[in-house]
Amino acid sequence: MITRIWRGWTTPENAAAYETLLRSEIFPGIARRGIAGYRGFSLGRLDRGDEVEFAVVPPPQNLG
Repeated sequence: MITRIWRGWTTPENAAAYETLLRSEIFPGIARRGIAGYRGFSLGRLDRGDEVEFAVVPPPQNLG
């Protein structure tokens, strides 16, 4: 099984705009490319006070 996790950070002031960008432009743009095996992403968000962390996780793929 392989799972890749992409992580990013931003300021609390930019977090809502960043999340909107991911959900409304980045994820749909990837889906439109028709990449074989693409099955979507889950987006996690953790507010840490002075920064906001995002984690983008695709569903695991079984290679066997």
